[in-house]
Amino acid sequence: MKKEVKDTIISQLGDMLKAYPHFYIVDVTGLNAQQTSDLRRKAFGQKIKTVVVKNKLLIKALDAAETDYSELYPTLKGNTALMFCETANVPAKLLKEYKDVNPTLKAAYAEESIFVGAEKLAELAALKSKNELIAEVVALLQSPAKNVVSGLQSGAGTIHGLLKTLGERPE
Repeated sequence: MKKEVKDTIISQLGDMLKAYPHFYIVDVTGLNAQQTSDLRRKAFGQKIKTVVVKNKLLIKALDAAETDYSELYPTLKGNTALMFCETANVPAKLLKEYKDVNPTLKAAYAEESIFVGAEKLAELAALKSKNELIAEVVALLQSPAKNVVSGLQSGAGTIHGLLKTLGERPE
C-alpha cells in the first residue's frame, strides 16, 4: 500500500473518531461471509458505521487524536473492525444478538470511558443513552406533580360536597 493511501486512511479514521462520540473495536473472525454481511446490514439499520481497519493504521489515527487512547493499543491484534455510533449502548445490544456466532468485543470507547475485554459487553449494553436518561428524569419529576393533581381532583369532589351541604344547611 502506498504512503499516500495510508495517509488518506489515517486521516479518514481521524475524522470518524472526531465525528462519532463512541466506537467499539470488534474481532469478527468468527463470522462467515453471510453472518458478516448480516451484521453490517443490521448495524447500518441502527445507524452504526462499520469499518474494517489495519491495526497499525488505527494506532496512528488514535495517536493523532486529541484523546488518549493508549489503553486500547494492546487490544489491536488480529482482525479488527470498528463500529462508530452516536448512542453508546446500541452496538453492545447488537453484538449481544450474535453471542452464539462470536463477534468478540475487544474494547470500546463509550461515554468518555474506555472498556477493555469481552466481559464488558453486558455493562456496555446496560448503559443508558442521553435520551433514555432525560426520559427517566422527566418521569421522576412528573410523578410528584401527578400525585398532587390526583389528590386535588379526588379531594375536590369531597370539598365540593361538604361546601354544598354546609351551604344548604339552615342557619
